[in-house]
Amino acid sequence: MTSGTVSTSGRTAWARNLAAPVRNFLQAETAGAVALVLAVAVALVWANVPGWHSYENVWTTKLAVTLGSHGIENDLRGWVNQGLMTLFFLVVGLETKRELDLGELRERTRLGIPAVSALGGMVAALAIYLAFNAGGPGAHGWGTAMSTDTALALGALALAAPTGSTRLRVFLLTLSVVDDLGALVVITVAYSGHVAFGWLGIAIAMFGVLVLLRYAGSWRGPFAVMAAFAIWLALFKSGVDPVVAGLAIGLVTSAYPPSREDLQRATELAREFREQPTPELAYSAQRGLTAALSANDRLQFRLHPWTSFVIVPLFALANAGIHLDGTLLRDAVTSPITLGIVVAYCVGKPLGITGAAWIGTRKMFGRPRLTVTWPGLFGTGAVAGMGFTASILIANLAFHGEALEEAKLGVLASIVISTLIACGIFQGIKHLPDAVRLRQLGRTAATLIDLAEDVDPERDHIRGKHDAPVTLVEYGDFECPFCGNAEPIVRELLAENDASLRYVWRHLPLTDVHPHAQLAAEASEAAAVQGRFWEMHDQLLEHQGALEIEDLQHYARELELEVDQFTEDVMKRRFAPHVAEDVTSADASGVSGTPTFFINGRRHQGVYDVATLTAQVQAARIARLGHAAVKRADEERAGRR
Repeated sequence: MTSGTVSTSGRTAWARNLAAPVRNFLQAETAGAVALVLAVAVALVWANVPGWHSYENVWTTKLAVTLGSHGIENDLRGWVNQGLMTLFFLVVGLETKRELDLGELRERTRLGIPAVSALGGMVAALAIYLAFNAGGPGAHGWGTAMSTDTALALGALALAAPTGSTRLRVFLLTLSVVDDLGALVVITVAYSGHVAFGWLGIAIAMFGVLVLLRYAGSWRGPFAVMAAFAIWLALFKSGVDPVVAGLAIGLVTSAYPPSREDLQRATELAREFREQPTPELAYSAQRGLTAALSANDRLQFRLHPWTSFVIVPLFALANAGIHLDGTLLRDAVTSPITLGIVVAYCVGKPLGITGAAWIGTRKMFGRPRLTVTWPGLFGTGAVAGMGFTASILIANLAFHGEALEEAKLGVLASIVISTLIACGIFQGIKHLPDAVRLRQLGRTAATLIDLAEDVDPERDHIRGKHDAPVTLVEYGDFECPFCGNAEPIVRELLAENDASLRYVWRHLPLTDVHPHAQLAAEASEAAAVQGRFWEMHDQLLEHQGALEIEDLQHYARELELEVDQFTEDVMKRRFAPHVAEDVTSADASGVSGTPTFFINGRRHQGVYDVATLTAQVQAARIARLGHAAVKRADEERAGRR
């Protein structure tokens, strides 16, 4: 992390960041894990109550869709597994693309360690499973013991490490996405039946059409939906599992932040509708608002709640029902299928992930740094030992009868055991000495910087100690009511962290919605040359409804400024260039709304209450101390040599 006194030369300045949808994704996945567990419980109860035969009778009911002499047929379980689950993998693809375009993985070198770790976890898990089943009837099910379930893993991480950093969650998310990619490749290559290459060619051609539609106009939406459905149908007919379509479509759906120009255009359209509320202008305003967001954002917003709270739980309900009897339980205890899955997930996954990460950080690969600590990585590896979605999909393709039931038992048992192991690891991390934890933090990769322009004490307005280890930058608008609401929160935050925090205000007047914001910003700079910036800053935020020139002159008199000079500076717009520089830096940092906060150069997402910001400030301070401690230790070792 960097503050204004630390050079960030050599860093990748970027205008895109780990945006709010990623955090919403993580939160929805965590909540979705609860819905998934409840669905598993319902399925198990249903499959074991009197009349339990109804469970299989329902899910093996045939359902056909026909048009003339053509149609497709599947049972209800197949429609869930091959139809609805396509939307789940579409969301996985969308989130992968968002991470690649906007998130931690935009710096491609940071993709390496999570990807290598995921591969290491899969290889170790598969090796252990095959050690139990080599040469036996269960060997064909090797793909069952490889993939991490995103929803369950993130939910377990939230349980095991409730105060864990976003880096742990992003690392786990990246790892599980690579796992899902691997699982889909395995399903396509190893578990698809006879492939009809004619239909496969149609699917590939329609995918090409879908890619070309990215460059079409606003009319492309309905045609993209038809092309996507055609891809799914062609894959279904080809014999390749059609869930692959969801992932492929997600990976070509770009993510990008809304530009200020698009937002201003949307505001103009909404204003036109307000002045003349006609159906035509209503439709135009709706299209303008929608067009400001990327297709990736729009699809995730619409689909993710459905996949988390409906589709994945429905998948669990359709597949997790196991009729438990004495014979099955007795056989499962010694079954190489069950034991292979449990040991593969609970032992192979964490060891494989950690071992692969260790190899990936060796000198031969340039010694890249982890984004998480080694103890945190091992705990995350334990959490990754949870397979469900892809595991059950593959189990249904690889096994039948009692072998399928034994595989499902192994998957469910690994979820419980991996959760307990992860909780134990993270509890142990809490008891590590502070010095050890600081050293671990100090050896992680530097945080990617979202703030394009470093804080300059000669130019920026700073409140608090200039040498504080943590810097909070706010891009604000004096007429923005949300900035007014944030001001007392920032004051309280400074009071509680006076020794470790400095605060910087930068201007971002949203002139399309706040007509007096530009004038107020320039007035604050006119007060600054007379040494009263912060006093004027407080006045402007306290009286956001009174920002006319007469009001500004009144505040200048109250602050005992040289009013004539102040008025001349404002009227001649002498500080418009200074405000424009702030706006330019906001654009470069991907800021389009106010208030937007950066903590040590990292954009803060979500709510900005005192408790949340305090936690972020403390985390930034600890990370800074960790990096400082490692730097001192390295310098001491160099001096001794």
